[in-house]
Amino acid sequence: MNHKTPQPGPSRRLPLRALMVGLLTWSAMNLRAAPATLPQPPIVIQFSHVVAPDTAKGKGALRFKELAEARTGGRVRVDVFPNSQLYKDREELEALQLGAVQMLAPSLSKLSSIGGTDFEAFDLPYLFRDRAAFRAVADGPLGAAMMKKLEPRGVKGLAFWDNGFKVVTANRPLRRVADFQNLRVRVQSSRILTSQMHAMGALPTVTPLSSVQLALKQGVVEAEESVPSNIYTQHIHEVQKHLTVSHHGYLAYAVIVNKKFWDGLPAALRSTLEGAMRDASQYANQIAEEENRRALELIRASGRVHIHQLSASEQQEWRETMTRIYPQARGWIEPKTIDAILAAAGPPP
Repeated sequence: MNHKTPQPGPSRRLPLRALMVGLLTWSAMNLRAAPATLPQPPIVIQFSHVVAPDTAKGKGALRFKELAEARTGGRVRVDVFPNSQLYKDREELEALQLGAVQMLAPSLSKLSSIGGTDFEAFDLPYLFRDRAAFRAVADGPLGAAMMKKLEPRGVKGLAFWDNGFKVVTANRPLRRVADFQNLRVRVQSSRILTSQMHAMGALPTVTPLSSVQLALKQGVVEAEESVPSNIYTQHIHEVQKHLTVSHHGYLAYAVIVNKKFWDGLPAALRSTLEGAMRDASQYANQIAEEENRRALELIRASGRVHIHQLSASEQQEWRETMTRIYPQARGWIEPKTIDAILAAAGPPP
């Protein structure tokens, strides 16, 4: 009996080439059916500052948030933390350098710890005759050069923001220099401001803005200097009886950002944010004077504070006394920086 070897029938396996074509076709169909990209979480910018939302700086920060989020189509989210909610005066710069927060707007003298002592020059008394004189310095090559000094310390300067001219509050009238004798006055951390108050015969005390109202209430300090908008929004006028419209110094801020974070943003996105910052800065600077005027009227209307206007002779006595610190200041601030600011700002008041 003959036995034939069974012949293999048609194979049930697809050739490798056909299998690959099928897989590729299936993948393409599924890719077309799926979303092109998964939604990306927004880039978050934490913007911390130490004043109230209802100030020029507070409103400027909120305007930047509004513009940045709208112009980036939600790719960027700006979280604003006012009133020292995240960090107090002395803590915020270190937090920025460490990347714990991305954006700040500190007063200029605070930058001396990271950008050289030249920034303290902005605290010099009777330096600017008006807002335009300050803008001539801030918006010119000198302002840009000073911002550049921050970069080796991991900080990039984006804008100078105005606040305005300072006044002084106390529980006794302050009209003559003799009225300051042994008065405990709150100042920011600044050698210029400390020296200025020593020249007036006062005892300067460095206190964070968020603690000033309580320090005044408890008698730790007896007086303070600031702008009307900060005095009103921090409720300082509720624990002081007198306010002297002295305009002896100018308070301004720098909007700064963590450089590594900023440089790491896509170029197009960074350009959009820079445009948003320019427009927010223009807005903040336009409203600064009006915010202080309005705050001074609200302080007056409260009936709690007697407001004093210095006479010409009283103003001259303040000016002559405070400006005696200029030679001393040249000992730690580059003299050519002071001279350049004076040249750009024009004649002092």
